[in-house]
Amino acid sequence: MSTRLSFQTKFAYGVGELGTAIPIGLSIFYLLFFLTEVVGLSPTLAGTVLLIGRVWDAINDPLIGWLSDRTQTRWGRRYPWLVCGALPLGFFTFMLWLVPPLQSETSLFIYYVLMAVGGYAAFSVIILPMVAIATELTPDYDERTSIMSVRSAANIIGSVVGLILAQIVFALIEDTRQQYMILGGVSAIFIVVSIAVCVVGTYGQYRPVMRKQPELSPHPMNRQLRRVFSNRAFRWVMGLYLCSWVGVQVTAAMLPYFVTDWMQLGEQHFTQMAIAVQGSSVALLPLWLWVTKRTSKQIVYFAGAPLALIGVCILGLVQPGQVGLMYLVGVVIGAGLSTFYLVPFAMLPDVIDDEELRTGERQEGMFISLMVFLQKVGVAIAIFLSGWLLDWAGQIGPDTRLLIIRLLASALPSLLICGGVYCVYRYPLTRTAHHRIRLKLERNRKQHQRNS
Repeated sequence: MSTRLSFQTKFAYGVGELGTAIPIGLSIFYLLFFLTEVVGLSPTLAGTVLLIGRVWDAINDPLIGWLSDRTQTRWGRRYPWLVCGALPLGFFTFMLWLVPPLQSETSLFIYYVLMAVGGYAAFSVIILPMVAIATELTPDYDERTSIMSVRSAANIIGSVVGLILAQIVFALIEDTRQQYMILGGVSAIFIVVSIAVCVVGTYGQYRPVMRKQPELSPHPMNRQLRRVFSNRAFRWVMGLYLCSWVGVQVTAAMLPYFVTDWMQLGEQHFTQMAIAVQGSSVALLPLWLWVTKRTSKQIVYFAGAPLALIGVCILGLVQPGQVGLMYLVGVVIGAGLSTFYLVPFAMLPDVIDDEELRTGERQEGMFISLMVFLQKVGVAIAIFLSGWLLDWAGQIGPDTRLLIIRLLASALPSLLICGGVYCVYRYPLTRTAHHRIRLKLERNRKQHQRNS
């Protein structure tokens, strides 16, 4: 199998990621705000909706990852999951943004819990095999970084497209509930079409991988989980991903409140601020990829994380009326944010190679599912606590509520980004170390072929 990936393969894979990134971006920036300000749930109940969905993932994600690794069909391990999961994900995405004709807060809460649980499960069915495909398409260090940069760019562009789409819909439609219903419908269509493009466009490159699929692990799922957690490199990557993304997504969830309540600006400024962050992020991504190919993934993170850290620190000091400074801070945050998209998942294939060398087994689905699951749980707990703090602060007074909004948008993410920097510092797999791992794997495989 060629280690080089064709433009068609990268483009098709990027389209698949783009389709899933649009609804995810909308949910990151708007879902908590939608549940509290449009549906009418209290911040505590809205946070609980997200928390319950993530707790369900405690079973859902590792199980899907384990099953994905063990799936054997003529179409490979991953593609049947993509084909079967596209329509359910589109359905739950649409239903999540509807406001049903229910009167009581309890019934609304139950409805959104069910939609969140179904949506998260369907999302796992898609995203876990899709990331696994990216790790399996090529063994080359730089090509893996390249396909992960395509994934990162697609995620950022998807967020920007979602925000622009929201801006257009909000400008054309007056009824608030209709606005979000249309966003949900368009997102659902994007999901189904983009996954179809991804499957058709990457299947040809993946077919040689299907012929070389490793034998299934004989160990039960609980033992495989323990083995995955015993991998030291994976623990540091997991910590990096958890710290980086919990911090960023707490800031994103607080951004509508920061812009409208603290800065006293209209909702269009929130969307424009989010576009400034994501636009800067995607613009800097080619630079970070270039630096990665000439240095290492660790150095890129060490260069980008301080930018995000400086940005979120200054964000907490921005005063009402300093609109230009707010946007400038958003650009700085975005410049560092692109390394958060790129680095953790670019490190993951190297960790999987290290695990194969240690144990003789490849468990892409298990590694990816645990990484995604812990990030989901971390974000859900942080959003739940954020909602609870907003409720508590609102009962004390408006000044306390504004202080909590600023702290959640700035101080908490700053601490978590520092934690991510420490995780990268402890991460052991350098470019040289991975090269040695690849050489040993090739020797082991040749020896296995001669013996068999």
